[in-house]
Amino acid sequence: MHHVLRFYSANQELVIRFYMLGAKFTRLPVVGRLVRALMNWYAVTQHAAWILTPEEAKKVIDSATSIAVGDCKCRKVFRNCDNPIRTDIVIGVGYAVFTEVRREEYEEISKEEAKKIIDECSRRGLVQSLVKCRGEVYAICNCCTCCCVPLRLRRDYGIKKVWRRDREVLNELLDRID
Repeated sequence: MHHVLRFYSANQELVIRFYMLGAKFTRLPVVGRLVRALMNWYAVTQHAAWILTPEEAKKVIDSATSIAVGDCKCRKVFRNCDNPIRTDIVIGVGYAVFTEVRREEYEEISKEEAKKIIDECSRRGLVQSLVKCRGEVYAICNCCTCCCVPLRLRRDYGIKKVWRRDREVLNELLDRID
């Protein structure tokens, strides 16, 4: 699994642009439904985000053994707003991969610092998301409505499984940690 996350972390800007380009094909007659189905399948089997409350995000932080913060690639690439950029919190396998592959961009932070980022982002109206790649949690994103790729894929292109709310995902994660 780590090789997939390594590829993603090294090419994140390119990958999120590719996701948005691919989503535009959902609007084409005939092939649009197929593209949407494929992107939903990809979200279920490979890479997706789950909506959290700020309190749930802090529970995940409490359970993390290593935490780092870096730039939100969605805001860095699309620049649709002036929300803070240094809000991409990586944990677990995400910490290991992103602090190695993007050594200059990610810095280790404490649980308290991570919770402050969540509080500030929540105060600004950003939504916390738990992100998984091939079943492993690797990040907590703080999503805005104008730049966030999973949110835009869901809202603008009907790719519903890429960004959703499911309490069981959080419960499974916390059960594995306990």
